[in-house]
Amino acid sequence: MVSIPTVKFAGPSDGHGFTLLGFFMGSVSWLRHISSARVLGLRIDRRRFYSVMPRGEESAAGAEASASAVEASPGMSKKAAQKAAKKAEKELRQAAALAAAAAEEEEIDPLADKYGDTKLEDLQSKAVTGRKWTEISELGTDLEGSTVLVRGRVHSKRAKGKMAFLVLRETIHTVQCVVSMENVGSKQFVKYASLLSKESVVDVTGNVSNPRNPVSGTTQPVEIQVTELHCISKSTNELPLLLEDAARSDQDIEKAAKEGIQYARVLQDTRLNNRVLDLRIPANQAIFTVQSEISSLFHDFLRANKFRQIHTPKLIAGASEGGSAVFKLQYANDQPACLAQSPQLHKQMAICGDFRRVFEIGPVFRAEKSFTHRHLCEFIGLDFEMEIKEHYFEIIDLIGKLFIYVFNELNKNCKKELETINSQYPFEPLQYLDETLVLAFAEGIQMLKEAGFETDPLGDLDTETERRLGLLVKERYKTDFYILHRYPLAVRPFYTMPAVDDPKYSNSFDVFIRGEEIISGAQRVHDKDLLLKRIEECNIDPNAIGLQNYINSFSYGAPPHGGIGVGLERVAMLFCNLDNIRKASLFPRDPNRLAP
Repeated sequence: MVSIPTVKFAGPSDGHGFTLLGFFMGSVSWLRHISSARVLGLRIDRRRFYSVMPRGEESAAGAEASASAVEASPGMSKKAAQKAAKKAEKELRQAAALAAAAAEEEEIDPLADKYGDTKLEDLQSKAVTGRKWTEISELGTDLEGSTVLVRGRVHSKRAKGKMAFLVLRETIHTVQCVVSMENVGSKQFVKYASLLSKESVVDVTGNVSNPRNPVSGTTQPVEIQVTELHCISKSTNELPLLLEDAARSDQDIEKAAKEGIQYARVLQDTRLNNRVLDLRIPANQAIFTVQSEISSLFHDFLRANKFRQIHTPKLIAGASEGGSAVFKLQYANDQPACLAQSPQLHKQMAICGDFRRVFEIGPVFRAEKSFTHRHLCEFIGLDFEMEIKEHYFEIIDLIGKLFIYVFNELNKNCKKELETINSQYPFEPLQYLDETLVLAFAEGIQMLKEAGFETDPLGDLDTETERRLGLLVKERYKTDFYILHRYPLAVRPFYTMPAVDDPKYSNSFDVFIRGEEIISGAQRVHDKDLLLKRIEECNIDPNAIGLQNYINSFSYGAPPHGGIGVGLERVAMLFCNLDNIRKASLFPRDPNRLAP
């Protein structure tokens, strides 16, 4: 039992004492009480300050010593002093109550080792304990009655009586954890759980149980009855955005608005400025799982088809694609250099080096001031180059098989992720044929013409025209994925092989998803004389820095070859029908953004 001391003050003139309650603890200083008295207009004589004794043991000497400890300030009436003293008494009673609460907090809890903050030294690879953590995604009804250890973030929390409910999140998976007096036998344990800040990382040990009523709002159908709870890393209470706001769909926001409920809408710049938090929402976790899967499938398919992975330089002497959309910089010894716009020239040089079939997954840099929903200044390129035996349709056939394989595997392996994306960014599943549709460029122009859209038959397709053609193809052929080949030569790069039967056209192609181009590809010029002619026709200096080595590669015999380049982010964006490529870029780089 804690003893509450009694403090005796003397009245300002009549000498009659009145009692104030105080509580003498390390966290409650008597100097604070003195300051409070001063604020109230009382003057404290520190040399004659009161004595403190346990209630029931006050001595006459102590009372006498405190008889004149508080004196009225000059000019203060007896009534005013009494009023001030009463106010001081009230404040000291409040301080005593706070101190008593603090004392309860500081009471030694015999279960204290079952909960609390983990010391940093215990997280510095101090020891190997052999403990096994269970993934939240693995928590199912088959584990009922099992004791598990899980790690996750505090997604949400609520307190109810002698219970606290925590929802833990691990990537896109969530589970409810119940901390109750019945299970833990400690009020401090329950209070600790209820005070954890959202997004803190915690370890929870407990027993898996099937709740009587289904848990709403979590991915896992079970609960964890908590027996131990330790915080691994605390999050600040002040978050720049709330994850529940960032994870809400536009449809939910609009529906709530009609019902008179106003939800916060997290805008794109706010998301990207706080990308680390934004990446935690389930939809973003799912998007980048899908993107990772696309990259892996691209790799696996090409490896299975005898392609060799290569890594070409990103610091080069001259522009790899020509034009002004290049990032220039100073290299060693003040040599001019630039960031590679693509691995194009080095892929072809690898073919000249008898690598036969090569592919690369790596960054691509474009200094284009494109402020569109589908352009970035840096993206991940998926490229391949291969020998051709007799026709560039060998490339087109491979592309069709590659992407049908990718689409099928995504639909099979990423069902949960696609559902998660769809819940925030609703989309129709990609529609595609078992055998990829291939149309000639002239056929596409004719389809547009028949639909009332006049287009230059020897010009390129702009974004809006591509979209219109995509809708026409979808209506007629029931597919979102198709290939358009034999483009006009005038709109293709210098290394593109002209068509043998009509030099106005080329052995080139583009690949489309949902009416947007994802791939440019072609048979390349492998003959040096023809290459020099094409360079001249495109008004490119054959002696330009970096180009001479490329040209010379074809002096020693080069097999016919061709290949493609595709943007990883654009494939992910269009497969999930996202409205902006920045949603599919981990840390986007565009003309206005160089951080985080």
